[in-house]
Amino acid sequence: MKSSARLAWALSTAAATFWSANAQAVTTSTGSRPSLTVSSTSGSHSATGAATPTTSSQNTDTSIVTATPSVTASLSDPLPSQAALPPVQAWCPSKIFCAGKILQTINVASPYPDSKTIVDKPTNGTANSAIAAFDAFGNNITYGQVVDFLEDHFQGEGLELEATTLSDFPASPAAFSRIPDPYVKGFTLAVHKIWNLLIRDTNESQICMGGECESSLIPLNHTFVVRGGRFREQYYWDSKFILDGLLKSELYSVANSTLHNFMDEIERFGFIPNGGRIYYLNRSQPPVFITMVLSYYNQTRDAATLSRALPIMEKELTWWQTNRSIRIKSPYTNQTRVVYHYNVNNTAPRPESYAADYEAANGEDLSTPHTDAEKGALYAELASGAESGWDYSSRWAKNPHLGNATNQTPLLRTLNVRNTTAVDLNAILYKAHIDLAKLYTFSAKSLARRVLKRADEEKASYHRDQAATLKTAILDLFWDKDRLGFYDFNTTSNARNEQLTAAHWCPLWAGIIPNEVKSNATAAFGAFSSLNLVMRKYNGTIPATFITTGLQWDFPNAWPPHIYFALEALANVPANVCRAAIPTPQDGNSWNLLPSNHLGITQDQLPLQTTDGNNTAPAGSDINALNGTVYNGGNATEGEGWVKELQREIANRYMTSVFCSWYATGGELPGLLPRLSNETLNLTSSTDQNGHLFERFSALDVDGAGRGGEYAVQAGFGWTNGVLLWIASEYKDVLVRPICPNITEQAISANANTPNGGVARVIVHGALFGLVACVLTAVGMLL
Repeated sequence: MKSSARLAWALSTAAATFWSANAQAVTTSTGSRPSLTVSSTSGSHSATGAATPTTSSQNTDTSIVTATPSVTASLSDPLPSQAALPPVQAWCPSKIFCAGKILQTINVASPYPDSKTIVDKPTNGTANSAIAAFDAFGNNITYGQVVDFLEDHFQGEGLELEATTLSDFPASPAAFSRIPDPYVKGFTLAVHKIWNLLIRDTNESQICMGGECESSLIPLNHTFVVRGGRFREQYYWDSKFILDGLLKSELYSVANSTLHNFMDEIERFGFIPNGGRIYYLNRSQPPVFITMVLSYYNQTRDAATLSRALPIMEKELTWWQTNRSIRIKSPYTNQTRVVYHYNVNNTAPRPESYAADYEAANGEDLSTPHTDAEKGALYAELASGAESGWDYSSRWAKNPHLGNATNQTPLLRTLNVRNTTAVDLNAILYKAHIDLAKLYTFSAKSLARRVLKRADEEKASYHRDQAATLKTAILDLFWDKDRLGFYDFNTTSNARNEQLTAAHWCPLWAGIIPNEVKSNATAAFGAFSSLNLVMRKYNGTIPATFITTGLQWDFPNAWPPHIYFALEALANVPANVCRAAIPTPQDGNSWNLLPSNHLGITQDQLPLQTTDGNNTAPAGSDINALNGTVYNGGNATEGEGWVKELQREIANRYMTSVFCSWYATGGELPGLLPRLSNETLNLTSSTDQNGHLFERFSALDVDGAGRGGEYAVQAGFGWTNGVLLWIASEYKDVLVRPICPNITEQAISANANTPNGGVARVIVHGALFGLVACVLTAVGMLL
């Protein structure tokens, strides 16, 4: 373990006093307030039972690169006029990294493409010296003064963290050594090694001590894994999928450290913040911590970590119950239900996305300017959307069809997150109660003293009861027995939303199987029929929604967590309703297998698959369907049943998407698969790259990243790697060699107009399959 400075949080004395005086409010307000000065705290971590990874500091793979401020105007030009400053946010005490005149002025100047760059740069001197220098500019500040201020008073972003290489890194974990296909195995091991590029520690030599500088970082006591790209710190719900991969990689010490970091934060703040920066301290993310603890305990039987975690898990649940619960009188049963929604107390732009939020609230395109109250409400919606993890999606919009590929701001102005009771949030909390009951049962079995054993048994019973109550509410408010889907409940309309989203898989993953699904094979398939449609109509994998808006949690974007939830949902289908094969659709069109109004859109509104020459496939065509399987869906097996078939197809399609985008950006498997030629890699601007694993993928292609959203697609990538390693282990016997599309200038050109788009693509489908496969073999792309 590193020194006790790891427990020190960068907070001001005033902030520390605020939280000391409001200790009870930690569980009743939107977040705890961090300190901006480091104080040394005795090593309470010594009693946690945390296993410390054996590490050696090697920073050669992640050298700090400082973004250079650059503006489009003349340096002597004054900045344009600004909107009035938003209210000071009590939970965020910094005058530099939180909403205020410094942060707003810098963002109006727009010196970096990404607002997050600004707030991730520690100062190179005291906060007071930076503030005084800024104040000296007066009111008519110029672009050049902003550039000088940034260059003179700030260090490199992410400087407070250091890459850490594990000296005991397992070369070939058992879960991967048994993968039959050599190419799948080789790629899986290559992804496994990427953990070494994402593992971090707090760089104690760069932590701001005694007010000598100021930083937005919340230092962590233990080793952790970052997402990658702009996400330099630990994040909450990403870590669930990262942990699943770490366990498959036999990196138990890093998994353990991840959990202890979260326990430290719950003890400090009362909840787990969205991420490891002070500007995230007014919001959390989907509460997957308890499920993470159960996964870890099932693998390790670590009693010491479980003992520490039990009361801390209770504390997190209390925070959600106190701050995010809502009472709804069901229009379907007339019963009052207690459920949960995302509801962040916030009246200012998010610091890490200040420019985008500021533009949404103050844009010149507004026909009628927003009032201060309207701005505050919009900022609360934007923060609540970020807390959901789905930032952003038509799922949250009052008008889901308002967005387009080039301008999503009008749709963002209609966000209705706080009045949308999210089905996945409630399913995750249901599972949290179920999993906590299991953990108390494990604890009770290990206790010798009868009184302690009985106490844990009673707590297990309590959480089973809480889960049962929440399950009843979920089935009442979110499940539509006629449409055979789980839909968000909208308190504005007092009804379920129309559109089906990937959140539908979460209750099924959590083990909430409606009676209609349990008892009727046709209904059971109907509840999963959209997966069948995706596999047969599209080249890629499962989209977040079936509405195209240009937002990153809408079509065509496909996210690793949704692949995981869908596969686990399929695994929970009762055996008595899944023995039959996938039904043959009328007219060869899988749309005809959907229950009535299942997706909440018409067939004419269904996005179309792009084909060769940037044409589109007919809406009624299942262009990827083969006999008993789909392209890049693995090999058909006689008698496997529709659940096994869909699992095989989804697992293979995800493996293909991750592999082909990696291969198209410079990946190689030495001795097995050569790197593409520089001539080809030049088409994807990857001649100097070694393969990227992206944060999101596409329903439309298998060799590119997703697209759209408030920032460019990021590479790294924690949850992508975690889900791939989990799939490689769980589905190893059905995974086969991916077939990657060829890369051509035509495909690059076709993709050039896609906002934040991914890698080039040529579609492999229909009658062209044999020809393209031969071409791919010739160039070494058929694995």
